[in-house]
Amino acid sequence: MHGAGNDFMVVRWPKGVDLPDGEIVRDWADRRRGVGFDQLLILEEAEQPGLAAFYRIFNSDGSEVEQCGNGVRCIARYLAGDVEGTTMTLGSPVGAVEVRLLSGGEVTVNLGEPLYAPEALPFQVNTESDRYLLELNNETVEFGAVSMGNPHAVIQVNSVETAPVGILGPALRSHPSFPEEVNVGFMEVRDSTRVRLRVVERGAGETRACGTGAAAAVAVGRLWGFLEDRVRVELTGGTLQVKWLGPGHSLWLSGPATRVFEGRIEL
Repeated sequence: MHGAGNDFMVVRWPKGVDLPDGEIVRDWADRRRGVGFDQLLILEEAEQPGLAAFYRIFNSDGSEVEQCGNGVRCIARYLAGDVEGTTMTLGSPVGAVEVRLLSGGEVTVNLGEPLYAPEALPFQVNTESDRYLLELNNETVEFGAVSMGNPHAVIQVNSVETAPVGILGPALRSHPSFPEEVNVGFMEVRDSTRVRLRVVERGAGETRACGTGAAAAVAVGRLWGFLEDRVRVELTGGTLQVKWLGPGHSLWLSGPATRVFEGRIEL
């Protein structure tokens, strides 16, 4: 499946079978010798009542992460099919997540309220601030930091085409100030309701779309006073919509969730 070009392998995992190790995940993620994906989404039987399923997320390098905005939208589409108006609650490593199926193949997910506190990412810095500065590759880089259930740093750029994504992205992603690494977004603000975005993700590199990255970009843009409460986020693989009324409210991420093919694979 894919959400705006951010692609996934979605698997119902058999009860009692050990989860795949990093080598298996990397083999499956290989786009020439395996299935190929940005993330592997494993669905397990939910132990708590009221949950449709419990999901876990593994990057293409085999590492496990906490949240995936596009992934959870695809999971909802996978479980509900094309039944518009369906609402479900899924269990995740960061808690329960509400998802709704909209018309036209769109799915919206409640990602909760953005958290700016450095310890929420985690981000090792002395004082919380709207903007941070770090020395990267002999230049000073300014960025905002926020957790959307997973850590994000957002850099504002004049153009996503000319931004040094391949240089600054990996450098900031693995900076020692982020002990669990960080997803890095490069945001070009077109106006108060529209941004363009490229994201370098932990464990996957630059992806064609990143749902929590889109949410993080809007959260930082709102913090900086540039954006309104409804924003169109244009990524390499497609467009996502973010709605956030501000502190005290949950952030909603909406966009397409598309089935590509189904099959079987041997462990």
